[in-house]
Amino acid sequence: MDIPYNNRELSWMDFNYRVLEEAFEKENPVLERLKFLAITASNLDEFFMVRVAGVMDEMHDGRKNPDVSGLTPKQLFKKLSVKVHDFWKKQYSCLNRSIMPVLNKNGLMFISIDDLDEKQKAFIDDYFHKMVFPVLTPLAVDTSRPFPLLANKSLNIAVRLRSEDESVFAVVQVPSLLPRFIEVPQSDEKDKTRKFIMLEDIIMDKLDVLFELYKIEKFCPFRVIRDSDLEIDEDVDNLLVEIQRSIKKRKRGKPVRLELIKHCDEELKHFLVESFDVEEDEIYESTGPLDLTFFSKFGGLDGCDKLRFAPIVPVNPPADFYGYDDCFKAIREKDRLVHHPYESFDAVLNFVKQAASDSNVLAIKQTLYRVSGNSPIIAALIKAAENGKQVTVLVELKARFDEENNIQWAKKLEKAGCHVIYGLTGLKTHCKICLVVRKEEDTIRRYLHMGTGNYNDITARFYTDIGLFTCKEEYGEDASSLFNVLTGYSLPPEYNKFIVAPKGMRTFFEQAIIKETENAKNGLPSGITVKVNSLVDPSIINLLYKASQAGVKVTMIVRGICCLVPGLKGISDNITIYSIVGQLLEHSRIFKFENAGDPIIFMGSADWMPRNLDRRVELVFPIEDPDIKKRAFKILEIMLSDTVNMRIQKPDTTYHMVDRRGKKVVNSQLEFSKRAQKQQKAAIKNNINSEEVGKPIGTPQLPK
Repeated sequence: MDIPYNNRELSWMDFNYRVLEEAFEKENPVLERLKFLAITASNLDEFFMVRVAGVMDEMHDGRKNPDVSGLTPKQLFKKLSVKVHDFWKKQYSCLNRSIMPVLNKNGLMFISIDDLDEKQKAFIDDYFHKMVFPVLTPLAVDTSRPFPLLANKSLNIAVRLRSEDESVFAVVQVPSLLPRFIEVPQSDEKDKTRKFIMLEDIIMDKLDVLFELYKIEKFCPFRVIRDSDLEIDEDVDNLLVEIQRSIKKRKRGKPVRLELIKHCDEELKHFLVESFDVEEDEIYESTGPLDLTFFSKFGGLDGCDKLRFAPIVPVNPPADFYGYDDCFKAIREKDRLVHHPYESFDAVLNFVKQAASDSNVLAIKQTLYRVSGNSPIIAALIKAAENGKQVTVLVELKARFDEENNIQWAKKLEKAGCHVIYGLTGLKTHCKICLVVRKEEDTIRRYLHMGTGNYNDITARFYTDIGLFTCKEEYGEDASSLFNVLTGYSLPPEYNKFIVAPKGMRTFFEQAIIKETENAKNGLPSGITVKVNSLVDPSIINLLYKASQAGVKVTMIVRGICCLVPGLKGISDNITIYSIVGQLLEHSRIFKFENAGDPIIFMGSADWMPRNLDRRVELVFPIEDPDIKKRAFKILEIMLSDTVNMRIQKPDTTYHMVDRRGKKVVNSQLEFSKRAQKQQKAAIKNNINSEEVGKPIGTPQLPK
């Protein structure tokens, strides 16, 4: 019997629907609702650039074999087209009918050119001539000037002009470096409503300035999304050069979606469809502004804090590091765990910074997948190299859509004297680990940080992730072995504690599930509790079905794609799938197995997807310190008690909010924030009462 398997692309669309539901949610502050809407738009862009583009490539290549869900590329594309067009309509319904009226009630209003009074028109006229006009480049399209190569995701205006007896066409690109929305001054001081106008509306009103010799007949904003998945030949002498070549090629990718304003002039529409060579089902018509991602910036509007969530402010330093000016001393005493963003990412930054300046530190080795634009981690590694440390950094150049950023960092690190590795051929290095080698008295000690998320100080503010610090010898040996594999020609070793992909992780997880299945059959305590971003792997899913049929209770929190179908009679009765979508992005990966009454728990960088288990270097590590282990169990327990952000998946693969009736209202993300504050207060109190009062790392900061 074929295993029930929900198609991954359709499941991903279900995830984006869950994010869109947060934009519809009236209990959420209105600017947060706009941010959720912007996230759905950004998500959809990337989905088309990679996943939908891939399905279209398979169709064009004539592939007719069904995937594991039983769908051929043609069948899948048809289903996706229906689902995405429906989603597209719901996005604009959310904006126009649900959000905009609430914005207006709160004194924020988007207006059109026709709504401007004389004072505001003068302001806009001045703004156009000083700020906009100098950077505009009208592009005529005729026999001598072919249709221009327009950048992926760029917003443009198509114009139909009249020259004597014939129509001619032109394109004007809306400058991406200028603000997408402009606040106009109030004419009436008593009117407290803040009014905004879109940049493209200003440009369309001034088209006659750009085309003085022609009569403007019609115009229409449009936007194109292109196939942006890189095709990289890794069998080359210089991977960096090859990726740079591929990035340039990305800009010329085949169009996979054309966006137009609804009721666009038919001649203009035909002109664009013919120029981009798109089919009817690749056209998306909007009833509002194109490219809703700009609402992310609008959501951060100054002076509107009451229209946003109260921020979750990280406690700094985390309780586990309070009272220590020497993070190495703290880690020597016991393992330390930090839960972001409830506890400050500064604990990780301080670890690398202290290593960079500590005269006893001999070497630093670190993996980097995605880092921020002005990364303090990079700055610390550069300083370490300048201080004479041996610094080895694996920068993953193939991190999708971060390739250019990572290339720049790799060059800066190399220039500073760091030894930079670009990853392994055929594999992405996705593990999150930093190893510090330190000389202490007559020995060498290795200090580690391992995490579930990237070394990115920006995303650490709104991604939920967990990091473990340890200097246990077995972990240190494993870390050295892992870096030897990454930087040299070492064979994957038999690790003491680490679970590493692609050699060993699949086997470990499959055997762990099989063991729970056997325990259930033998009447021993059994159970599986897992939190991941995606559950896609068919083999893992099949084993979970078998575990369920043996009586194993399987509880999973899967934020995004879930190809497993829970609650099917005789197949997955004992499997429950939840999804948490809230103020923060759930990103940590946690794996708990009951293990016949002696529960074990692991954390790491890997989801249960074929790419994580077979085509990436991933790291999962055990939590063994008794206190931290207890805390890790509690983290899962609190998440599973959530009645605010939690949805449950039904056997028909739809998601519904968990039933709150008779249950305490629990927002797990706010609960973690409260606990972090409480734990730090306790640490401060204990430190004050201690005979050995250390100097805290950083200034204690508690949210009000």
